[in-house]
Amino acid sequence: MQLIGSWHRVFALIVSLIVLATAVWWFLLRMPGKNILNAAALSPAEVALRDELIADVRTLGAEIGERNIPRYRRLKLASDFIEKSFAQAGLSPRRDSYKINGLTCDNIEAEIRGTDPQIILIGAHYDSVFGAPGANDNGSGVAAILALARRFAGKPTTSTLRFVAFVNEEPPYFQTRQMGSFVYAERCKARNEQIVAMISLETIGYFSDAPHSQTYPVPLIGSLYPNRANFIGFVGNVRSRALLQRAVGLFRQQEKLPSEGATLPSFVPGVSWSDQWSFWQHGYPAIMITDTALFRYRHYHTPADTPDKLDYDRFALVVSGIENVIVDLARERR
Repeated sequence: MQLIGSWHRVFALIVSLIVLATAVWWFLLRMPGKNILNAAALSPAEVALRDELIADVRTLGAEIGERNIPRYRRLKLASDFIEKSFAQAGLSPRRDSYKINGLTCDNIEAEIRGTDPQIILIGAHYDSVFGAPGANDNGSGVAAILALARRFAGKPTTSTLRFVAFVNEEPPYFQTRQMGSFVYAERCKARNEQIVAMISLETIGYFSDAPHSQTYPVPLIGSLYPNRANFIGFVGNVRSRALLQRAVGLFRQQEKLPSEGATLPSFVPGVSWSDQWSFWQHGYPAIMITDTALFRYRHYHTPADTPDKLDYDRFALVVSGIENVIVDLARERR
């Protein structure tokens, strides 16, 4: 009888684990839409987009290079370049400034006012880590928001679109109150702004078809995802689940590039490692779109993070896909 009781407990434990694993997959990891296996060919419009991305990444990652507080002159060159690029797109950029050790640091925003007060914010940090030129991290994200701003400038929209280049995402300001996006999100909250979606573009330009080119922070999670770094990733915390699923579903409808998504607790390594963290701290729904950075990109945070490392064809497909995601999100009334 004792042996039977032990088997019953083991069986109950196995069933409980299966139920738990199924619930985790269903609610946190399962994404809507049909994924594709390979990247699509570029359209003529995407070829032009690719050329823009190449030019802007080269400006940030080669001509300006390392840009941070210790390289303050270059940090200011980067903010001037972003401001000028927004203005050339026909927008009216604004500097959201604050000081660190007496030095002025600038978040740069450009807004396209919609008919509703609800705001969709697309952001990327423009500083680079000490010792790195930051072509992929995060020249790729900045080049993307500049390209997206050009494409939406002058077009009517329901939700307000706001494009923001954040300063001081990298250490020693990472996940502190001095992080540019934290300062910005805190001010948005104080103004009671209705940010219904924040999309953080973080390191989005590197891809590989080699087997085992993709790793993951947690082996169990990795067993559920591809081992080839040929996809773009969508990541959100549990409170941002609805936004994440909507964004992945819209991206997959276009059949441009393989994509994967996950809703995970923010303590999982990598989940909160960019500007979306700042918006979570202030109660806003926010997701990160990323090539997964150090989990595939061996030049992450090194002097070798240069413009020649990026796959600009697939990078262009990512940005083109995000453009259409924004179009649909901006039309929705929440």
